Amino acid sequence: MKIAILGFGNPVRSDDAIGIYVVDELKKRLEHHEDISVFDMGTSAFEILFKLKGHKQIIIVDGVINSGEADGTLFHLPAAEIQAGIQNDPLVFLHGMKWDQALSYAKKIMADEFPEDKINVYLIAISEIKINMELSNAVKQAGDKLIKKILNDLQ
Repeated sequence: MKIAILGFGNPVRSDDAIGIYVVDELKKRLEHHEDISVFDMGTSAFEILFKLKGHKQIIIVDGVINSGEADGTLFHLPAAEIQAGIQNDPLVFLHGMKWDQALSYAKKIMADEFPEDKINVYLIAISEIKINMELSNAVKQAGDKLIKKILNDLQ
């Protein structure tokens, strides 16, 4: 079963880069797994969406601001909740895309191949999004825990 892992975020906006950090670390550990594709959605999201065809599971990692929880809190969204949020025609800007917008477009692009019941979205609470190339300790620690969880789940 082919699995796609997508990390969202802006690598120059401090904790907003957590999705990128997680997928960069997973790329290092999963480079010899031909059935797992790891994508950085921070720069060329539309181009990558077309590469999702043939994948039977999608895992998404992103930061979530204004969650009301402490930085580093991990959220896991169930597939039913994700399906309820998919839009028919979301407005996006080509220089940036949110995870829910990406899934909306992926559903159109993948058509019958879209794995509706095989989607996992992991969001990490963040508050720091100023221009900075460093993650805060709490958010980085949450990212490291999520990396371990994803690797364990893949086995």
